[in-house]
Amino acid sequence: MTGLPFDVNNIFSLSVDHFDEVCMDIFRFQYQYNRVYHQWCALLGIDPHRVKTPEQIPSLPVSFFKQKKVLTGEDAAYFFESSGTTQIQNSRHWVRDLHLYRQSFINGFERFYGKIDEWCILALLPAYLERQHSSLVMMAEELIQMTQHPHSGFYLYNHQELDHTLKALEASGQKTLLLGVTFGLLDFAAAFPQQLKHTIVMETGGMKGRRKEMTRAEVHGFLAQQLGLSYIHSEYGMTELLSQAYSTGDGIFECPPWLKVMARDEEDPLGIGQAGKGVLQLIDLANVYSCSFITTEDVGRVYEDGRFEVWGRLDHSDIRGCSLMVL
Repeated sequence: MTGLPFDVNNIFSLSVDHFDEVCMDIFRFQYQYNRVYHQWCALLGIDPHRVKTPEQIPSLPVSFFKQKKVLTGEDAAYFFESSGTTQIQNSRHWVRDLHLYRQSFINGFERFYGKIDEWCILALLPAYLERQHSSLVMMAEELIQMTQHPHSGFYLYNHQELDHTLKALEASGQKTLLLGVTFGLLDFAAAFPQQLKHTIVMETGGMKGRRKEMTRAEVHGFLAQQLGLSYIHSEYGMTELLSQAYSTGDGIFECPPWLKVMARDEEDPLGIGQAGKGVLQLIDLANVYSCSFITTEDVGRVYEDGRFEVWGRLDHSDIRGCSLMVL
C-alpha cells in the first residue's frame, strides 16, 4: 500500500487554511484503499475525479461500523466498541494506530482547557468503566495519569467518596474537572448537592435507559442548580471518531482544526452545507486509517463559524444503506 502524501502526525498542527487540501488527500487515499468506502462511493455513482471540495465528498453512514470492518489499508489489531444491549449490534471502530487517538484527545483537550497537568480529573463513568474497548474510558484513563495529581481517578457508584474528594479539592482551590456520563452525574448531583467554585462539570452524554429521557437543557439546568454552577460543559464524541468537540456552555460545540461538522438535508443526501440545519456530517482527519467522512444519526444546527449544536436523533435513522451492499 502506498503511503499518505503527508505525515499523519502533522494533522494536529494543521492550520484552518490547509484543512481542505489535507481533506482531499485523505479522500483520495481512502477511496483507493478502503474497500467498504470505495464500494459505497461506487454505489452512489461517485467519480472521484469530479470531487473537488469537502462538501462533495461522499459520507459513509455511521451504521456501517456496526456491520462492516471499516478499515483503510493494512489490518488493525485493536478496536473501540460502542455501548449497547444484547439486542443491539454495537459499532466497532478498528484502530490501526492508537498513537493517533492519543494525539487527538490530548491536543484537543489542551486546546480548550490548557495544560493537563494543571488539572485534577475525576471520572464518573459507571457502566462505561465496567466494559472493555471503550474509547471514552481510555481517554479518561490517560488524561488522569497525565495530571499526576494524587486525587485524580475513576469512580463507579461510590458517590460518597467522590463527594469527600470534591470537598477537599474545593477547599484547596484546586482546578478540577468532573467528567461524567449523564446518568451518573444526575444521580450524584441529586444525592450530594453543593456549591462548586473551582470545578468544571462536563457531561459526555449517555442515559442508556437508566433514567427518564431528558433534554440537554433539562440535564444542564438540574446539574447547575444542584452543584451551584452557571454552566455545564459537554463533550461530543463517538466510538466511530478519534476526535472530540467541546461545549463550554449552552450546548454549543466547537471543533479542533482537524474536525469539521456540516449539515445534510434530511431529504437530500447530496444537499450538504457548511452551515444550516439537518443531519450532522463529520470530517475527522484523525480517522485516516478508518473513514474520515461520516454521516451521523444526529440532527442539529451548524453555524457559520463552524460551531454546532445537537438537537436529537433521527426518528428513522436508517439512512444506513448497508442492505444495499453485499461485500
